[in-house]
Amino acid sequence: MLTRCVAVAPEVFAAQYWGRRPLLSRSGALPRDFTDLLSPDAVDELISRRGVRAPFLRMAKAGEVLPRGCYVDAAGFGAEMPDQVDSARVLGQLAAGATLVLQGLHRLWPPLIDFVRDAVDDLGHPVQANAYITPPDNRGFDSHYDVHDVFVLQVSGDKQWRVHEPVHADPLPSQPWTDHRAAIAARAEQPPVIDTVLRPGDALYLPRGWVHAARSGDTTSIHLTIGVSAMTGLDVLRSLVDALADDAEFRASLPMGIDMAHSGETAAIASKMMAALTETVRDRGADLSDRVAARMARRHGDRTRPVPVAPLATLDAAAAAETTRVRWRRGLLATLEDADGRVRLRLPDRTMSFPEFCAPALRALQAGGVLDAATLPGLDAHDGAVLLRRLLREAVAVAVAD
Repeated sequence: MLTRCVAVAPEVFAAQYWGRRPLLSRSGALPRDFTDLLSPDAVDELISRRGVRAPFLRMAKAGEVLPRGCYVDAAGFGAEMPDQVDSARVLGQLAAGATLVLQGLHRLWPPLIDFVRDAVDDLGHPVQANAYITPPDNRGFDSHYDVHDVFVLQVSGDKQWRVHEPVHADPLPSQPWTDHRAAIAARAEQPPVIDTVLRPGDALYLPRGWVHAARSGDTTSIHLTIGVSAMTGLDVLRSLVDALADDAEFRASLPMGIDMAHSGETAAIASKMMAALTETVRDRGADLSDRVAARMARRHGDRTRPVPVAPLATLDAAAAAETTRVRWRRGLLATLEDADGRVRLRLPDRTMSFPEFCAPALRALQAGGVLDAATLPGLDAHDGAVLLRRLLREAVAVAVAD
């Protein structure tokens, strides 16, 4: 994914741009355009034939989000949900200059489902995909910043982008741009860092916090925004605090009679807790690190999704497990543990238990092997088929086409 979006080597991007500064990449320096991910025809199909529902779309005009009633309605007999897109209303709003935002396309549109899954693998952070469709000579939103990094991929039409330095560096999701309206308005009056027109096939990377505004040219503009919710040091510290909930010392009540309004008393308590934390890290650092890592993995798993499974095809593959070739379901986070003569497979939502002799086969699959019942290490063909049938039905493994 990354090599399609930036005109520098991945290691250069990681060292010099990621989370630091914008990067403009022209189409001639990238492998191809982005029409395989989205196109005008695809937008029309999503609006007219896919039954998209709010909040998977919204519309905005002159910096204001429009009420849902302007573009959604019930869909008639057999589909009376009141929040489905009304293609005629969307047409009317676009004709009046409103911007259409298609949100969460990594859950709706197959090319972007795959692209975003690749992006998660490349970047190591949760990723989403939105599309912005802006009529000629219009803007959807005022100058603002995002609380996540973005890769802007121009699909069709032109759009002028003005980018300014942050007024609040590295904002968290709890620190939206609306908290800094005056500072952003003042910054937008200053000379921009980037003032350019994105044309089809161009890409622009913006770290979170960089102030920006965009306006379409003389044709309808379509661009994708690939948003990256960067994990931060605070996420690690929150996981550390969660891990400390297992320690009775940190769960103990504070003394009676303390005055929380007295800065000296609370500072002394804070110092004591930091000293206790330092001692805990020194004495049980490896165990604590493992507990923090497990919580970080769960946090990551809650915000990303493994590759989807095809339920009916998977049931057919499980029924033919004796001859089906499988691989680990990409993006599925899991740990294998040996305990009490069994091997446990810990998944984000459950734990599965297997006989100990299944461990080599499970590890071979988790390591990326493409195997069948006869080639699973440590198992004969019969036991291999039993294991694969269970892994397929539990959506741990997926069938591989010949």
